[in-house]
Amino acid sequence: MRDSHPQPLFNVLEESLSKTSNTLQTIQRNAKAILKLNQVVKNLLPAEIKPMCRVANYRNNIMVLEVANASWMTRLNYEKLNLLSALRTSILPSLSSIDIRINPDLIRKTKQNSSLNKQSVLTKTNRNQRQISVQTAEQLLKLAERSPKGLKERFERLAALAGEGTNATNRKG
Repeated sequence: MRDSHPQPLFNVLEESLSKTSNTLQTIQRNAKAILKLNQVVKNLLPAEIKPMCRVANYRNNIMVLEVANASWMTRLNYEKLNLLSALRTSILPSLSSIDIRINPDLIRKTKQNSSLNKQSVLTKTNRNQRQISVQTAEQLLKLAERSPKGLKERFERLAALAGEGTNATNRKG
């Protein structure tokens, strides 16, 4: 008969370790379990702490969390009891404590990821900045006809961004 009550994650991991003799499979199973645990923990944490924290390990009923620096460690310590009770009720009834450690590499990785995201957003916006529709270009050219010299030149340059079909030489006069 199948047990229908929740089982401690550590027991499940121990059981899987005893069944397999292949070290690589063992490491892979442990890594998958930590990744799943990391997802659960991140869902329980406030949004501002999520990118600065990750589950590093789970051993002997103690979960090890890594944070980017001491200030995030302090913030996470305020959430520690809530996190501990939520994890005990949801997936880890045998969890005895949470150990929080500082890992400065987390802040570096977060900065690298955010700079990469900003660069990709900038390249997307740069590509999209120079595209206007033909109808908009025609309206800009009509505005340029009734505008003073300096403004007229600017409207014509904007209209030229729509493409070669709508430049100042091709407009109806």
